[in-house]
Amino acid sequence: MTEWLLRCFIKGYKGDIDSLPSRSSIGSLAGWVGICCNLLLAAGKTIVGLVAGSVSALADGLNNLLDAAGSLIALIGFKISAQAADQKHPFGHGRYEYISGLAVSVLVLVIGIELGKSSVAKIMSPTPVDFAWWSFIILIVAILLKLWLFFFNQKIGRQIQSKALQATAIDSLGDVLATSAVLLSALLVRFADVNLDGWIGTGVAAFIIYNGIKLIISAIGPLVGESPPEEMARAIIEKIESYKYVLDAHDLIVHDYGPSRRFASVHVEMPSSVDVMAAHEVIDRMQKDFMKDDNIHLIVHYDPIDTDEATNRLRHWVEKQVQAIDKRLRVHDLRVAEKDGQTCCRFKVVTPPGLETTEIELVERIKEVVRRDDMIIRTEITINRSFFPRENLQSDTQ
Repeated sequence: MTEWLLRCFIKGYKGDIDSLPSRSSIGSLAGWVGICCNLLLAAGKTIVGLVAGSVSALADGLNNLLDAAGSLIALIGFKISAQAADQKHPFGHGRYEYISGLAVSVLVLVIGIELGKSSVAKIMSPTPVDFAWWSFIILIVAILLKLWLFFFNQKIGRQIQSKALQATAIDSLGDVLATSAVLLSALLVRFADVNLDGWIGTGVAAFIIYNGIKLIISAIGPLVGESPPEEMARAIIEKIESYKYVLDAHDLIVHDYGPSRRFASVHVEMPSSVDVMAAHEVIDRMQKDFMKDDNIHLIVHYDPIDTDEATNRLRHWVEKQVQAIDKRLRVHDLRVAEKDGQTCCRFKVVTPPGLETTEIELVERIKEVVRRDDMIIRTEITINRSFFPRENLQSDTQ
């Protein structure tokens, strides 16, 4: 059904969802599907609630009405995020989609709270309810339709990496449980003369509130700025280190300006013996490949490294001493020069997130451990902070 809708309403759709125009169109289709289905469900449940005198059915209908509003918010978010970059927004408008995802998540939380209030009121002041046979048909159809919406939004949300649609999918699953609770309550009233309408509604409300909080936390992450997923960082590092002359890649930073709008910067080490033009050609090809294959704007800082035997021995020794302080520390860009009769060693140390030692303390400790009795080493140390757990990647890539 999902593929049929995509082929019918997305012009030229052939399973390719990587291009931005196609992505925006798919998101808009999901928004319109959500609006139409939720308005239909809201109307049906409201009629059931009014006729049967069921506050839970009315609350569930309000829930679907707010879902329609959430789909409208997501639709607007897709429309705005698809706008091209302009003078005031040189990186585009992709983060508006994250904002719409946050709005939908807040709406989920509000729905849960309102449903909880209505359910508690029903417990405190129970009123008789009377469901007609056609009410059961409407509720069963509503459950099936919402279940389909869950799979629909989940599939599309994962395909186009949309947090807004993934939030909508979770909300749809909550609606399935909420409507199932209303149906169970109706069956108990009809056939067992037991009114648990308020209690069941309270349990469902708690579930929706819990998911709403989780979705809000998830939606805030990209807006505040978070480290790239480990699998993405791993793929970027491995791809860079596969190019000719590349000895190591480090100091990776990924900036997310919305799905399909990512910028990344990285330091790449190459032997200093490699011709500058040859190194530039490799880096230029690397940047073009990332733009073409991964839709990532890659900025590369070139680090020429001496690879003679004496420097390599010193580099390995320095790495061993530094990692004795903390095995997560990484040494990069090591250079050696004679200065005032001393061996001057310059290098960078990349620290992992969450390292408690201050930069000043760390530099002093490193200077202490790299001193040798047989060779006085004068050190110039630069501390860089890593934005993802590099040590996890190194164990697999080196």
